[in-house]
Amino acid sequence: MFCRENETPGGKLACVLCPHNCVIPGGGRGRCKVRGNAGGALSLPFYGYISALAIDPVEKKPLYHFRPGSLVFSAGFTGCNLRCPFCQNWRISQRVPPSSGEGRVITAKELIALALESGSAQIAYTYSEPLVHAEYLLEAMALAREAGLANILVTNGAVSSGMARAVLALSDAVNVDLKSFSPQTYAETLGGNLDAVLAFIAEAHALGVHTELTTLVVTGLNDRQDELERIASFIAGISPSIPWHLSAYHPDYRWNAPPTDPDLLAQAARTGKKYLDFVYTGNTAGGDFSDTACPSCGKILVRRKAYRVDCPGLLVRGKTGYCASCGGDAGFIRV
Repeated sequence: MFCRENETPGGKLACVLCPHNCVIPGGGRGRCKVRGNAGGALSLPFYGYISALAIDPVEKKPLYHFRPGSLVFSAGFTGCNLRCPFCQNWRISQRVPPSSGEGRVITAKELIALALESGSAQIAYTYSEPLVHAEYLLEAMALAREAGLANILVTNGAVSSGMARAVLALSDAVNVDLKSFSPQTYAETLGGNLDAVLAFIAEAHALGVHTELTTLVVTGLNDRQDELERIASFIAGISPSIPWHLSAYHPDYRWNAPPTDPDLLAQAARTGKKYLDFVYTGNTAGGDFSDTACPSCGKILVRRKAYRVDCPGLLVRGKTGYCASCGGDAGFIRV
């Protein structure tokens, strides 16, 4: 579906899944390390390879406006089509397969059965980049939808428009990593394409998929206030109601700069609030930007402390949320 077989000289394979458009020689693999060429035909040697299974708070994805306080069955993959030198999950994203030897092959049907057994009403595809496993992902998501499970996608959004439309048609909620607002940073440091990510975000919102965004604020890379303000402005141009998560970085993998300054993160959140209704901070001890307030009256709808969540100001009638104080529409929270 996402490869053009035998269209290049010498039996090479052109993969069109993501903006890299890898031309893969026989016996080789693309930049994601999980899509290959076996005699001129697409090879998926890690089809169904699951690196981790867990039951997480939905807030860990992070999703703050999608079924707050609920649990989600989470499945992790291996490989990635980016090369972020600060990757916080590099042991599974940059090692294929993870050197720990953990993980096993699970069919899509088995995965959905495990999700149902967990008692969760939703499944998240997460930890490493799920979109490079497009064929398996689409199979699992279709089965999940048939079984009545909500599909949650945690992704870098770096895919072609065709894959974006296919996967978003089966998605109920997405959290997209918007890692920078510099095309140069994406191309030279992350090994990606900013325009493709921005297009994915816009497409998700346009298709009515619940959308939240995360920016890991990395010291010395994307922590200038003017760049963070441009991100906030871009998001507001799509919708000021899209939640934006600003996450603190810590040194990992190949990036050894000091951890994100908490004061800088708080200032970025205050700047973001000039454009957006909902800005949150994560991976930091500060709790000033963790609760959800009613945009109309300012009363707290959802209160969070770490992953402990309660909804003191949120009234739910059917599947619609309202502010208990002013009666305002809280439909921006999917319940």
